[in-house]
Amino acid sequence: MKRMSILKKLKDAGVIAVVRANTKEEALKASQAIVDGGIVGIELTYTVPQANDVISELIAIYKDRDDVVIGAGTVLDAITARLAILAGAEYIVSPCFDAETAKLCNLYQVPYLPGCLTITEMQTALKSGVDIIKLFPGSAFGPKMISAFKAPLPHVNIMPTGGVSLENMSDWFEAGVVAVGVGGNLLAPVASGDFAKVKETAQAYTDKLKEIRGK
Repeated sequence: MKRMSILKKLKDAGVIAVVRANTKEEALKASQAIVDGGIVGIELTYTVPQANDVISELIAIYKDRDDVVIGAGTVLDAITARLAILAGAEYIVSPCFDAETAKLCNLYQVPYLPGCLTITEMQTALKSGVDIIKLFPGSAFGPKMISAFKAPLPHVNIMPTGGVSLENMSDWFEAGVVAVGVGGNLLAPVASGDFAKVKETAQAYTDKLKEIRGK
């Protein structure tokens, strides 16, 4: 039930913010600005210093919010995945598929979203129990490639990351993705400490998602 509940939260969130920052403080402020802007899916990457602490603090901050889902990104191995899960991460994202990480996530009933670029990689991930494939980088293909992947694998759930923007987000959803990952343009204002702009951009993505979903 835990795994299915988290997968539903990811799908409901629709937009997952990929949070990268130079410090723990930046990551916390950016994540809070993003949630304040309406994006409730946070992927805290392990390129952030003290990533475990950031995840733990975010879990504590949003413990009373059923809609907010906090996960770990840029997880390269099973050891890091376990540390993230123990810190409270509700899902694990990798730039590529790793069999040991898949096994560990299955053990803990935590969704694993590995980055895949080919049908072969997707098939391997699906055999290992993966529920959502992270198409990474999405910019290498574009929305039109989703139908090509779904032709032989109609059951595959895809979340593109990289190359997703306000301008093409509707194209991705129309192509059949379950969610999208956004980062670059959303987090760009963090470099200058403009967290109000981060919130504003998050709100724009939130409004766009509501428009796409007809809400």
